[in-house]
Amino acid sequence: MTPERTAGPAMPPVIRVLVVVAAVIAVLAGLWVTRGIFGPLALAAIIVIICYPIGPAIVKRGAPRWAGATAVILLSYLVLAVLAALMTWAIMEFIRLVTDLAPEFTRMTQDVYAWMVDLGVEAVIGSEVTSIFSASNIIGYVTALSSSAFSITIAFFFVLAYVIFMGVDSARYARAEEAFGARVRPILQRMRAYCSSVRRYFVVNASFGFVTAIIDGVALYLLDIPAPVVWAILSFVTNFIPNIGFVLGVAPPAILALVVGDWVTMVAVLAIYCVANVTLQVLIQPKFISDAVGLSLTLSFFSVIFWTTVLGPLGAILSIPLTLLGRALILESDPSTSWLRWLSGDEQAADSPLKPRSRWA
Repeated sequence: MTPERTAGPAMPPVIRVLVVVAAVIAVLAGLWVTRGIFGPLALAAIIVIICYPIGPAIVKRGAPRWAGATAVILLSYLVLAVLAALMTWAIMEFIRLVTDLAPEFTRMTQDVYAWMVDLGVEAVIGSEVTSIFSASNIIGYVTALSSSAFSITIAFFFVLAYVIFMGVDSARYARAEEAFGARVRPILQRMRAYCSSVRRYFVVNASFGFVTAIIDGVALYLLDIPAPVVWAILSFVTNFIPNIGFVLGVAPPAILALVVGDWVTMVAVLAIYCVANVTLQVLIQPKFISDAVGLSLTLSFFSVIFWTTVLGPLGAILSIPLTLLGRALILESDPSTSWLRWLSGDEQAADSPLKPRSRWA
C-alpha cells in the first residue's frame, strides 16, 4: 500500500505577491537590457500581423500556402521600404534645414536673451534657457541624430530578417487547430482577436494620421514654413503615439516658425495644430480607438510612458499593441479576471472574452 501524497504548505499570499512582483521586475529588466533586439522584433511582429490577411486571402483562391507566406513577406517589405524611404528623406531634409538655418537660430537666441533681460530675469537663467536653442547645441543634436543612423540601420536589418521568419511561420501556425484539435481553439481565438485588434488600431491611427498630416502640411505651406512635408511626416508618425503625440509633432514647426518668422507666425502654427490635431486626435480619434481595441484613455496614457521607459522611442509607437498583448496573455486566459479587463477598457469583457467586435473583426 503506497502512502498518500500530502500537499505541501500553501504559500502565504504576501509571498505569492512578492514572487509575482519579482518575476515581473526581472522580465522588464531583461526587456530593457535587450531592447535593441526586442524592439525590432516587436516591430517586425506588428508589421507581419498587419500584412497577414493577404496570405489567407491568396490561399483561399487556390494558391499554395508558401505563396500566401511569400505574399505576406513581400507586402511587409513594401511597407518597410516605404517607411524607411520616408524617414530617411525626412531626416536628411531636417539635417539640411537646421544646418542652413544655424545663423537664424543664433539670432533668435540673442533676441530671446535680450527679451528675458528686459523682463528682469537673472542673466544666468536667461543664458541657460537660450543656450538650449544655440547654434552649437542644435548642431550637436543634428550630429547625434546622424551618428544614430548606423544603429537604426542595424535594427532595420534585424527587422528584415524577423519578417522572413515570422512570415514563413505564420503559414505553419495557421494549421495549429488541424494538428491539435479543439483543445487549442480558445488560445487561437484569443490570438486572432489580439491580431484583429492590432490591425484595427493601426488602420484607425493611419487614417486619422493621414488626414492630420495633410491638414498640417498644407497649413505650413501656406504659412511659408520651410520643409512642410517633413513636418507633415512627423505629424503622421506622432499620431501613433497616444495622448502626447500632438505635443511632439507641433513643437519643431512652432519653433521653426518663430525662427524664420515672428511670434505671430508661431501662434498661427500653434492655433492651426490645436484646431486640427486636438479636434481629430483628442476629441474624435480616442472614441474610434476605444471602440477598436477596448483600452481606457488612462491605460493608454500610462502605457506610452511605461513602454517608452522600457524600449525607448520605439516603445511609444508600439505601446498600445504591447499593452493589448499583455492583457491577452495575462487577463484573457482567466475568466475570473473579466472585471479587470472591464477596468482596462474592454466593454465586452462581461459578455465573452472571445467574441470579436463584429464591425471590425
